Amino acid sequence: MPEQTTAKSQAQAQTQEGGVRVQIDGQEYTVKSGDNLLKACLELGLNLPYFCWHPALGSVGACRQCAVIQYQNAEDTRGRIVMGCMTPVTEGMRVSLKSPEAVDFRGEIIELLMTNHPHDCPVCEEGGECHLQDMTEMSGHTFRRFRGHKRTHRNQDLGPFINHEMNRCIACYRCVRYYQDYAGGDDLQVFASHNHVYFGRHEDGTLENEFSGNLVEVCPTGVFTDKTFSAHYARKWDLQSAPSVCVHCAVGCNTSPGERYGSLRRIVNRYHGQVNGYFLCDRGRFGYDFVNSAKRLRRATVRSQPPLDGQGARNLFGRMLTKARKAIGIGSPRASLEANFALRDLVGAENFYAGVSATEHAQMRSLLEILRGKPLRLASIHNAEQADAVLVLGEDPTQTAPRLALALRQAVRGRALEIADQLRIPRWQDAAVRNAAQQERSPLFVASPAPTRLDDIALKTLRAAPGELARFAFAVAHGIDAAAPAVQGLDDSMRAVAEVATEALAGAKRPLIVFGIASPALLQAAAQIAQALATRLGAATDVHVMLPECNSLGLALLEAHPLEQAFAAVSSGAADTVVILENDLYRRAARSAVEGLFAEGLQTIVIDHLQTETARRASLALPAASFAESEGTLVSSEGRAQCHFAAFPPAGDVRESWRWLDDARENPRQHIDALTAACAEAIPALQEVVRVAPGAGFRILGQKIPRQTHRYSGRTAMLANVRIHEPKQTVDQESALAFSMEGIQNGRPPALNPYVWAPGWNSNQAVGKFQAAIGGALRGGDPGVRLLEPQGPRNPEWHAPPATEKALPAGTLRLIPLPHIFGSEELSAFADAIAQRAPAPYLALCPEDAEKLRLKAGDIVAVPLSGETRQLPVSILPGLAAGLAGIPAGLPGLPWIGDGEQIWEVRGGGNVGS
Repeated sequence: MPEQTTAKSQAQAQTQEGGVRVQIDGQEYTVKSGDNLLKACLELGLNLPYFCWHPALGSVGACRQCAVIQYQNAEDTRGRIVMGCMTPVTEGMRVSLKSPEAVDFRGEIIELLMTNHPHDCPVCEEGGECHLQDMTEMSGHTFRRFRGHKRTHRNQDLGPFINHEMNRCIACYRCVRYYQDYAGGDDLQVFASHNHVYFGRHEDGTLENEFSGNLVEVCPTGVFTDKTFSAHYARKWDLQSAPSVCVHCAVGCNTSPGERYGSLRRIVNRYHGQVNGYFLCDRGRFGYDFVNSAKRLRRATVRSQPPLDGQGARNLFGRMLTKARKAIGIGSPRASLEANFALRDLVGAENFYAGVSATEHAQMRSLLEILRGKPLRLASIHNAEQADAVLVLGEDPTQTAPRLALALRQAVRGRALEIADQLRIPRWQDAAVRNAAQQERSPLFVASPAPTRLDDIALKTLRAAPGELARFAFAVAHGIDAAAPAVQGLDDSMRAVAEVATEALAGAKRPLIVFGIASPALLQAAAQIAQALATRLGAATDVHVMLPECNSLGLALLEAHPLEQAFAAVSSGAADTVVILENDLYRRAARSAVEGLFAEGLQTIVIDHLQTETARRASLALPAASFAESEGTLVSSEGRAQCHFAAFPPAGDVRESWRWLDDARENPRQHIDALTAACAEAIPALQEVVRVAPGAGFRILGQKIPRQTHRYSGRTAMLANVRIHEPKQTVDQESALAFSMEGIQNGRPPALNPYVWAPGWNSNQAVGKFQAAIGGALRGGDPGVRLLEPQGPRNPEWHAPPATEKALPAGTLRLIPLPHIFGSEELSAFADAIAQRAPAPYLALCPEDAEKLRLKAGDIVAVPLSGETRQLPVSILPGLAAGLAGIPAGLPGLPWIGDGEQIWEVRGGGNVGS
């Protein structure tokens, strides 16, 4: 619960330039001009019930639940009923929330909404965290007079993520407004009318949108619930939670994992004003189940020997290091800064290698040079939403940085908001804004090798191989700033798109360039566009770099050596012991190169939480804690360092990665805070990480912060089947959080807030009580510290564009990886629900190339991948650039695709089967 303040002090806090004075129930307040009355009341800490309104969706006035009485002047004692969400605040406004007429009206509305609602709160999965329960209680509705037959609906199978219980619906329209208008989905509709209104699909089937899981939190009742949570359900108040960070991409969304009985039960959104806001992608929400996977590494294993206990594993690890003539360490972009630094510190900086391919390592170094030498600002997700012109180069954000893709869908609405401003329509008047704007959008350009999920909102799309896309980007840079080198021999159609993109970006006030690191030429081209825009604007240009994994940037800041040099050190005999941290190297390099680490006479030690192929081949595999069982710092693609904390302590022999490594030192550190401080001292670029979150010694009035709610139940009986005595609660020495319900509820810093709750607000809507302004930053500031800030405009350094790519011989195509939101990311692929949505391996061809090669969908072809040949079925992908063949990236069972240009040759039908 946030620190309690009086209504008067809250009103004073709201006073600001441009504010207006309003009188609510006889009390005068100053509120933000232009807001609607409902939002203003909520920011003042006043309780006014609502259903259809949502801070990210605006107002439509569908539920009529936020009724208040508005008076014309001081002499008016009768007033009129208005809806708070549809009424703009004005100077001198006089309203009453508590008048009998308003209270009675709201009570009658909630009674009408509840006529068909089932009496199933005790068995409803939303029970205890239900906005409908909160608002019913707030409205005083406790008795139902309806005696008729309730209407009933047939529920639908909506796929592995979402349960559907349509009988609980109160027709607030939030679901379709979010799904269609905000997330861009088109397979969830509203059908019928009146009491028979139905929200669902035209037939049973998986919800196709990649952000469907947000329906669980958007829905104020139990119509849409988390199916993965249902598989191991626990009451919401019985979950032990922690502030955490998503580990399934580099965006750095804030999450709140919940645990019960030693297993991770769910992930919910943890609000962050600059990053994820109110929403997560489906991979981030449902990918958590790898923590509970049967493939977890829970005991130390020795090759061809029985498992060891914890002490035996520590002893053996120590002996192996003592025996080593020279030990080297291979880090990981999915391990925390502390774990990577502990390995670096153990083996020495000169023996620490980044656990990524040579190309990725080189590209990350180039990116850091660009960020430190050019006027580029790493944009947050919130910054991306404010962009008024966007160019996406070479990537499909929905597949690689999904939350960014959702932000770009909001960015194209900028033009609609400008039109609304011109017509003096408040931006929160959602239906009116959309009606006024019609199909007007801010410009979005997508230049990529294959179709993307953002093509439907793009002004222009361009399909070409990465090399040609780079030439297109260099042409855009030249168009913005003539000092940049021109591009010769550009295709006419490509030049036409470049001219339109140039005009839009050059005329924008807040342009955004989105790109990845897969192609060196595209990276330089994107930086060149940003440089040209910065010169024009006189300020740093916003860019968003789609990095591969949750700590790719943090690993790069540690300045490790390339992975291939580790292979060389082993093959040359320079190193005889290799420590591999949370990394399956078969995903990073060719099998032939990785196999050398497991040769006779070499000691290979793997620390991981999953039984990967690398862990199975190791001389010694040590069980590591997952993100939900450990503390650590991750650096997002925004350059924001953030901490994740353990939702529950590791069980048995499982230990935090950094602890396995640090305990092997001569003088082990006692706490992770000491390790973080050592990292900050040793690495100049990481000096600020000590400020990311309060340390383990932080207290409020001498008390820690509880991970369990004050309603937590059953603690004394949880292990009664094992022993009747209640065991002592685990003491967390590593953070200011407590593994119990004991502790302080008030004044929690945002970085240490495990869950949101306030009196009368049990649902996720309670987050408003923790925000400085509804939809804005959290009180106390949004968590994290940005480590990379723009250096300001510099003298441009221009690069020459690459030459036109040479045409390949007939019957040969360039292989490119095609990432998938479900299946390509390593950890989430171990979650059953995600695995159900992952595609089977395939080879994608455009229709023209398939026709030339006389191939059709389903034909089996032999494809060489990093020295291995795989038989893959052909999939026809309209929109894929001609001359390319796509392979799904990172799917389990597929070998590493490889760095650099890969060529696939169809040898006269010899590698084509049926």
